[in-house]
Amino acid sequence: MERIKMTIPEPIPGEHMAAEISEQPSVLASLVERQSEFAEVAEAIAKRPPRFVLLAARGSSDHAAIYAKYLIEVLLGLPAGLVSPSTATLYGARPDLRDVLFLTVSQSGGSPDLIEITETARSQGALTVSVCNTQTSPLAAASELAVGIGAGVEHAVAATKTYSATLLSLYLLIDAVRGGKGADAQGLGELAQKTLDGSVEGVQRAVDRYRFVDRILTTGRGYSYATALESALKLAETSYLAARAYSGADLLHGPVAAVNGETAVLAVTSRGKGGEAMHEVLDVVSGRGADILAVGSASADVSAALKINVAPTAEELAPILEILPVQRIALGLSLARGGDPDRPTGLLKVTKTR
Repeated sequence: MERIKMTIPEPIPGEHMAAEISEQPSVLASLVERQSEFAEVAEAIAKRPPRFVLLAARGSSDHAAIYAKYLIEVLLGLPAGLVSPSTATLYGARPDLRDVLFLTVSQSGGSPDLIEITETARSQGALTVSVCNTQTSPLAAASELAVGIGAGVEHAVAATKTYSATLLSLYLLIDAVRGGKGADAQGLGELAQKTLDGSVEGVQRAVDRYRFVDRILTTGRGYSYATALESALKLAETSYLAARAYSGADLLHGPVAAVNGETAVLAVTSRGKGGEAMHEVLDVVSGRGADILAVGSASADVSAALKINVAPTAEELAPILEILPVQRIALGLSLARGGDPDRPTGLLKVTKTR
């Protein structure tokens, strides 16, 4: 009897990351339609109004938490800060968290330190809310309230659709807490598609220009600082670049001394106060000879070697769109440099820290 040999097709480098980037317009549109779910959680929060907010997160979710910190302080007028999970998991700290809203942000909901810090916060009197992609996760079970971002399974190690969906979920939740109904987010899925379609040429030019670069600085201000942080992470984990992110203000406080004609700078510049504050920063780094790639809805207003425009929206929503072309740049650079962004060396989809 003849034995049939089955061949398993070789994985195509970057196929998952490319597909998941392209899914984002539909994921975002679906999230906006679920605004009532965020309103329900917001109503529960209103019954225990916090005096301040603490956020816990790791990796890409940490950048989403920084975005949420800006939203909370600007839109809600509440002080907000990021916790250090190790203060509880390693040092056993048990602070008084009565009247505190404790938001834990995690794509997987499976990181042991985030679960433990959430359990600790709950035992210390905080109202705990988790924002994660898996509502049946241990983190969701550890929290009093849970918000599911609903991005679906993400196969690529580098987070793309789960990151943008986390940003929008945090916006919809915080907007609902202030009594909003997500009006500014209407049509965001269409704007995401417009951004992806309109940036194809610019992304390819950026890949061609920076294919052989060794290090890159990313910078932004205000809400867009989170985009600068996430951009640096994406470039580092997919293309193994030495990427470092700075707030535009912090960049001028010392690190600018290392900027010269060999430095590539990815600057996030969108319409609004944060983008306006970047003009001085870019004038300085341009004067030092840096090669600047400007990404954002205000990219046309600055001097840069390359510009990638992003569909304009309310400033507090801009980070959801700004990251889209950068994700494609990270994908393109990884492939051009012979890598596979779906399977970065030494990384797993869920990182279990303590």
